[in-house]
Amino acid sequence: MTESARQREQANALLLAALRAPESLPGLPPTDWDLLLRVARRTRLLGRLEAQLAALGALDAVPERAVNHLRSARNLVQHRHTLLTWELNRVLWALEGLDVPIVALKGVAYVLADLPAAPGRFFADLDLLVPHADIQAVESRLLERGWIKLPLSPYDDRYYRVWMHEIPPLRHRERENEIDIHHRILPRTSRFDFDPAPLFERTRPVAGSQARVLGPHDMLLHGLVHLLLEGDPQEGLRLRDLVDVADLLRHFGREPGFWDGLVPRAEQLGLGRPLYYGLRFTRRLLASEVPDPVLRAASRWAPPRPVGALMDWLLPLAILPGHPDHPTRRAALARWLLYARAHWVRMPPWLLIRHLLYKSWLRVRGVPKRAALGPEELKRM
Repeated sequence: MTESARQREQANALLLAALRAPESLPGLPPTDWDLLLRVARRTRLLGRLEAQLAALGALDAVPERAVNHLRSARNLVQHRHTLLTWELNRVLWALEGLDVPIVALKGVAYVLADLPAAPGRFFADLDLLVPHADIQAVESRLLERGWIKLPLSPYDDRYYRVWMHEIPPLRHRERENEIDIHHRILPRTSRFDFDPAPLFERTRPVAGSQARVLGPHDMLLHGLVHLLLEGDPQEGLRLRDLVDVADLLRHFGREPGFWDGLVPRAEQLGLGRPLYYGLRFTRRLLASEVPDPVLRAASRWAPPRPVGALMDWLLPLAILPGHPDHPTRRAALARWLLYARAHWVRMPPWLLIRHLLYKSWLRVRGVPKRAALGPEELKRM
């Protein structure tokens, strides 16, 4: 093994050990703390480490310089939580009088429902789910009450509205927080797409809010969809999304009937393959406890052996950060291949080819994907 490979393995092992057993962190030597902080920051899990140590009452046993970084991450996370829960409050105010169920998704949902995935969880925008029949009324009301459309080309606007699972993002003209209004959790063109009506049937109320959250099975499956079907060519799959899944499994796994109903719900929604991968890799990388009967039941959706072996090689490469000073072409290749896979299951081949050709043509011409809005433009809108 080369020195670079050894360093990459050490960085990954250090981060996974910290996530699995945070009680061991106070005993780390300063050199390991330096590396851990770097890889945790790279994966946006620094706030998560702070939350774990704070819950254990172990921050005082951590080197002071490390604690300063951890507290800085905590402050950033808490700031985002405050901004985006307030943004949700304003959205609910703007939609008063509309008989529309508003379902919070992902990070804000974890905060509203006070789930273990919330402490230390960084999120950049507000994601909401509403029925497709109400999407136009919701968008119109928000535009009347201070939110604005981001400047997109006619092609991109149509792409969102015809093919995707959400309308183009909106931004508040003063607070500049972005909101994504979804009408389903997968693009209409995805081979995993399904009728979202059953999601609304199992949503749960949230104390002190008019918003609702997805039911336990659906929240977990949405986390897996977000993890496995939305790759990024630079960042790859997001380890923090896998951590969310592990947290949800551990929390909801204590509820009576959760494990018995998980596989049937995945079958009903056509999300068996994401469930199989999710259970396999949360157990492998984060040591999640999954009952053997559930794993056996989910294994019916396992891919053919060559594909499974390829995913066993690609996914850890793409999802783990490696060493910041020793990047590897294999990891870059894995991220790109999983990004290509995400697009392959997102669109039928004819649409994917047309879309990629058009986007490539725009890049050759130097056309920016999104124009920036300056203060003067904001005043005129």
